[in-house]
Amino acid sequence: MSNHKKTFDDLFHEMGRVVVGQQEMIEQLMVAILSDSNALLEGYPGLAKTLTVRTLARLMDLRFSRIQNTPDLMPSDINGTYVIEDHNGKREFVFHPGPIFANIVLADEINRATPKTQSAMLEAMQEKQVTVGTSTYKLEQPFFVLATQNPIEQEGTYPLPEAQADRFLLKIRATYPTYQEEMEIVNRYTTQQTDKRLKVVMSRNQLLQMQQLTRQVPISNDLKQKIVKLVGITRTNKGLVDYGASPRASIGLILACKARALMNGRNHVSDEDLRAMAYPVLRHRIVLNFDAERKGTTPDEAIEQLLQKV
Repeated sequence: MSNHKKTFDDLFHEMGRVVVGQQEMIEQLMVAILSDSNALLEGYPGLAKTLTVRTLARLMDLRFSRIQNTPDLMPSDINGTYVIEDHNGKREFVFHPGPIFANIVLADEINRATPKTQSAMLEAMQEKQVTVGTSTYKLEQPFFVLATQNPIEQEGTYPLPEAQADRFLLKIRATYPTYQEEMEIVNRYTTQQTDKRLKVVMSRNQLLQMQQLTRQVPISNDLKQKIVKLVGITRTNKGLVDYGASPRASIGLILACKARALMNGRNHVSDEDLRAMAYPVLRHRIVLNFDAERKGTTPDEAIEQLLQKV
């Protein structure tokens, strides 16, 4: 496994030439991609979310597309549409694929799109296919959706329904840079504008192999039981949580731990992986009860309390 660590170290090093800081965000994005799952990214505007995802696509030589969600966005704007074209004097319908036909799709501000459009995105995320009219089109592998949402309750947003949030493996937080990092950002982006030549660190086929390898990372029965217990507690601890996480969270947490172990060059899952991945896997899957909310408890604080119980 340790020979793979070098690949990931190279990837993070190249990433650092473009994006300053945001180490945790980048690592968790990679965890989601290795788990062949989608991720939700929450953060204020201007925290290099788009830059990070676009750079990741470049480093892995994947096709990137960006969908800016707005209240008037229609499912056909995402999936594609049939257009009448003339061929040798005959008119016929030809399918023009939409921006969802890429390897890495950034769905910016997903909570600004209407529920109808959000559900069109959901089919692509869940089934890795798109239905337009009566035809179904398979999406090319690897396929990964990173959806961003703004944390502020802004005008004109439709919150993601719980069932839809559950389809995202991780909810990743983008944080503000430290003083040093911000100085570095300012220095880097206010001098000359150079487009960094990045080298491709991982090919598409290598990534597909890594996704296979991720599933093969061993995990002890003890840890598996711990994970299932933790997810179970989210359903029974009514002192904190109104609605707990589904079995999808147990599967997701085990996969995320395996991906993190692989990235760190370890040949088995450790307790530390569980502690690191519990937060992004569970924070969007639990609904705190009225009491916990009134006390100002955050989902992360609730997860911390639940972790102490297992």
